[in-house]
Amino acid sequence: MKQICVIGVGYVGLVTAACFADLGNRVIALDINEEKIEGLKNGIMPIYEPGLEELVERNVKAGRLSFTTSYPEALDGTEFVFIAVGTPSGVDGEADLRYVAQAARSIAENMKAPLIVVNKSTVPVGTGDWTADIIRQHQKEPIPFAVVSCPEFLREGSAIGDFMQPYRTVLGSTDREAAEKVAQLHLPLRAPIMITDLRTAEMIKYASNAFLATKISFINEIANICEALGADVKEVAVGMGYDKRIGPMFLDAGLGYGGSCFPKDVKALAYMAEEKGRHPQLLRAVMEINDDRRRLAVKRLRELVGDLQGAIIGLLGLSFKPNTDDMRDAPSVTIADLLTKAGANVRAYDPVAMPVARTILPQVEMCRDPYELAEGCDALMVITDWNEFKQLDLLRIKSVMKRPILVDGRNIYDPQLMKQYGFRYRGLGRGYNDN
Repeated sequence: MKQICVIGVGYVGLVTAACFADLGNRVIALDINEEKIEGLKNGIMPIYEPGLEELVERNVKAGRLSFTTSYPEALDGTEFVFIAVGTPSGVDGEADLRYVAQAARSIAENMKAPLIVVNKSTVPVGTGDWTADIIRQHQKEPIPFAVVSCPEFLREGSAIGDFMQPYRTVLGSTDREAAEKVAQLHLPLRAPIMITDLRTAEMIKYASNAFLATKISFINEIANICEALGADVKEVAVGMGYDKRIGPMFLDAGLGYGGSCFPKDVKALAYMAEEKGRHPQLLRAVMEINDDRRRLAVKRLRELVGDLQGAIIGLLGLSFKPNTDDMRDAPSVTIADLLTKAGANVRAYDPVAMPVARTILPQVEMCRDPYELAEGCDALMVITDWNEFKQLDLLRIKSVMKRPILVDGRNIYDPQLMKQYGFRYRGLGRGYNDN
C-alpha cells in the first residue's frame, strides 16, 4: 500500500484522491479551504460528479481516504504528493500559477523525507522546472525530491471512468527513476504509459485540449456554412465520423465549448506562443468561432421572437455540459447576459447546476422543472443537452407556452417532429430542416 497526498479537492484532486484510494492506496486529500475539508469529513461533496460521493464514502469507511488542512499531517510518511490545484486564466490569458506556487512552498517547508512531487494540474510548459526551483529555495534543509508531470485527461461528468479506464498515462521528468515509480502507481489501470521529459509532457496536455477545442470550432464553422447552403450539420457530422481518420467524437455542433479546461487551455497555449514570438492564428480562430456561437443563438432567437424587450425566455440547462454543476465559462452565462441586456425576462431550469448558478446569475429566475419553466414563455432555448430534456412531453410544453418557439442550441430535437408538434423551431446548422 502506497501513501499518497493529493493537494486540492476540486474536480481533478478529489477524483484523483478517491480513485487512487479505490486502487488500494492510502490517500490523504489536503486543501487549505477549511469549509471544504470539514464538509468532506461529514460526507458533503464540494462538487457534483456522478458516482463520486459513493466512491468517497466507500474509501473513507475502508480507512484508505482521509482529509486534512494540515501539511505536516498530510506529508508524514507520504511518498507521492500530487498537486491538483486550480490554474485559472490570468488577465491576458496566461495560466495563473499562484496556487501551484503556494503548494510547492508549503511542500518545501513541511517535508521531512524524500518525496516525488507530481504536477497533476494543467500548467504551462516549463512549470515542472519552476516548481522544482521553488521547492529547493524554500526547503529548511536539503532533502532529495523529484518533480514529475502527470497531466490529467478527465472529462467532467465521466471523470471516474476516465481515471479508471484512461486512453493513456503521460509522465514527464528529468528523473527517470521517479517517473517509473509514478508509472507503477498507474499500472493497475492497464493503459499505455508514456514517459518523456517534463516540458513535452506538459505540452501534450495543452496540445490535446487545443486539438479537441479545434474540432468543436471546426464543426461549428461547418454548421454556419450548412445553414447558408441548406445542409444538415447533424447528418454531415455522422458522415464525417465514419471516417476513422476523423472519428465521431467532438463533432456536435451547437453553442461551443466551455468549462474549466478548453477555454483557459487554448488561451494559455496562445499566450505561450505569443510570448515566444509565434503567431497562433488557428488558436485565435478557434476562440473567435467559439465566442460567436453564443451570439448566434441569440440572433436566431431574435429572428423568431422579434423585439426581446419584455419577452419571457426560458433556458433549458445552465451547466456548460450535462452531468456536472460546473458553470465556468458556460454558454448560459453569456446568453443570459445578452438576453437581459436586450430587455428580456430570463428564467431557467437545470437538474444540478441551479445552486451554483444562483450566485452567478442573480437576475435569472430559477424554476422547479421544465414545465414550470415553460409556463407563459415567449420562447425556450436548449442550452445544455441533459438526457431528461430529450424525453420531455413536448406537447405539454407547447400547451403552456405563450408562443411555441424553441431555439435548440444543442440540436437534440428532430426538426420535422418539432414542426409536426406546431413549434417554430431553429436548430444550429440544420439548413433546410429549419421552418
